[in-house]
Amino acid sequence: MFAQVLMIAARAGLGRFGTVAIDGTKIAANASIDANRGQDWFDRHVAGVVAEAEETDRAEDAAAHESDGDDRPDRVPAALRDRTRRLERIQQASEELKAQRQRRTREQAEHEAAALARRRRSEQGQPVVGRIPNGPHRLAEARAHLAREITSHQAKLDRYAALVAAGRKPMGRPPVPMAESTRVARARRVVANAEAAAAAVEPVPAGKELPKVVANTTDPQSRIMPTRRGFLQGYNAQVAVTSDQLIVAVQVGQTPNDQACFTPMMDAAQDAATRMHAHTGNPDHLVGTVLADAGYNSDANLTAAGPDRLIALGKRRDDQRAAAQEPAHGPPPAEATPREANAHRLRTREGRDLYKRRAATVEPGIGNLKKIIDRFSCRGLDHATSELHLAATAFNILKIHRATPTA
Repeated sequence: MFAQVLMIAARAGLGRFGTVAIDGTKIAANASIDANRGQDWFDRHVAGVVAEAEETDRAEDAAAHESDGDDRPDRVPAALRDRTRRLERIQQASEELKAQRQRRTREQAEHEAAALARRRRSEQGQPVVGRIPNGPHRLAEARAHLAREITSHQAKLDRYAALVAAGRKPMGRPPVPMAESTRVARARRVVANAEAAAAAVEPVPAGKELPKVVANTTDPQSRIMPTRRGFLQGYNAQVAVTSDQLIVAVQVGQTPNDQACFTPMMDAAQDAATRMHAHTGNPDHLVGTVLADAGYNSDANLTAAGPDRLIALGKRRDDQRAAAQEPAHGPPPAEATPREANAHRLRTREGRDLYKRRAATVEPGIGNLKKIIDRFSCRGLDHATSELHLAATAFNILKIHRATPTA
């Protein structure tokens, strides 16, 4: 139905794909955040709940058999007696928790391997790019980084002293003393911060540690989502909106982070445009540039196959400051990386004017969509996805109604 309404909108002349903006918003699930439970709770309760339910079913079956003499065909099946489906939900939540723990264990192993590889490269004297990750290797890598900076600056001092001793005039300014080197001072601060972080870690008393991986017994597929106003139990809803504020794609996810949602949403918007263009031949139904905020910024999203895109680097004020202090002109250099090319475009006047359309395109669309649905009524990822599509369909029908001239 969502796709059919898009075709009606296409025939009405809606859907200007010159710019398509993608953004996400958190929508509450039909579940309380207080219904989250950790592994300890499931270990204590699941077996007991299952046994209790089975015993109740046996007792009811026995009582019914004694009163009726045989099984009556009009008796309610055991699977339908519990309308709340509590047992099923608890079992599903237990499976969700198991899957989350396995995924978390795999991610932690990958993070540990990457951190160890960074530490070893640093200890071998190789330069390492990026902030040192938290964890057991942070302090060791920080000390290796400090040793590398000290060795590098000492080599500069030794070369300068050797030239002076040989009676030759060194080129350029002399290196500053070791105590005045800004790189060495910065490396010392990194070590100090790592030592402070290591000392601040205190063991949590037994029984006092809160579970880091939880599952919700009301809607097991919902997740705890961070928002500007705190946390809610819900889903991450993604929306793609055209410049005339027609919703052309929606998606419901379980991860708070938006990065992995960009490519599927861009592909969905491209698919919608292709189908609408094949239906009408309207040149407006061709995707021009996809706009997204810094939550989608990654090398994978900048290099993925698809239409032109412009993704913010950081907060709006930081991008505006960079554009004012280091304005750019013309196309990016041929040797620029995807990130450098994207940053160059954002510093040009054309890029700034193009990116300004993002907020005015998608944010009013999300605001009006949440007037239709600010909380899911159904439970489960598939049902929430269907519900969001229904709400987006109603949004687009209203858009068509307002855009269609009255007789």
